[in-house]
Amino acid sequence: MNLMNTFFLMAPPQGGEQSPIPTFIMMGAIILVFWLFMIRPQAKKAKDQKKYIEDLAKGDKVVTIAGIHGIVNKVNDDGTINLEVSPGSYIKLEKSAISLEWSQTANKAATADKK
Repeated sequence: MNLMNTFFLMAPPQGGEQSPIPTFIMMGAIILVFWLFMIRPQAKKAKDQKKYIEDLAKGDKVVTIAGIHGIVNKVNDDGTINLEVSPGSYIKLEKSAISLEWSQTANKAATADKK
């Protein structure tokens, strides 16, 4: 017999039946760890991003996901903002294009420079 036939014709190991409880406990632990370290932080980050976008107001300094720095000039009702990128230059952007993380980093750097 060749090796492939030997592999498929092997009998299951003899002995007493094993309890499936430890396997279920291990699977539950893996799911719990996955939820704690992957799903929960991402959900919290998405919630914070959504709250930040909803709370945008005129005069806020923001950075877009494309890296454009500017000051919010107007918040429109259609989910867009007018962003002043230089004195007298305005662009219209979707609110979802604003990055919470980059905006916070830029604002922290600006306040550190003032000190």
